Amino acid sequence: MTPELTVLTLAALLQVLQFVLMSVPANLELGPGKTTSPRDRSKLGGTLEDQLSEKIARLYRALNNHFEGLILFTIACVVITLSNQSTGFTAACAWTYLIARIFYVPAYYLGLRPWRSLIWMVGFGATALMLLSALL
Repeated sequence: MTPELTVLTLAALLQVLQFVLMSVPANLELGPGKTTSPRDRSKLGGTLEDQLSEKIARLYRALNNHFEGLILFTIACVVITLSNQSTGFTAACAWTYLIARIFYVPAYYLGLRPWRSLIWMVGFGATALMLLSALL
């Protein structure tokens, strides 16, 4: 397995961990009546995020943000791997993405400004560099 695919696998496991970190307290906070329902806005008074406490809502947003980032990162890893373009540079970019995502979760949870955004930019930049390196 290429280093990029190894990091992609670890990033997916981070997503699993983020889901647990968000869903367990959210289920405790909202109760099974809400969490097992279809969560229609009209019946529950807003979106799921609107019903969560501030910190759990931040974990929810961080989870969704990682889903969004993981799409591009997955594309980068697959393109690099399938085109046999794995290099030390692309591996370093992949690890940079993962480390940034790991730091992003507590930065978002704690509301660290502007650090959360800067950490996000590091991960996004690493992904963009991987994609660009595939074209060179």
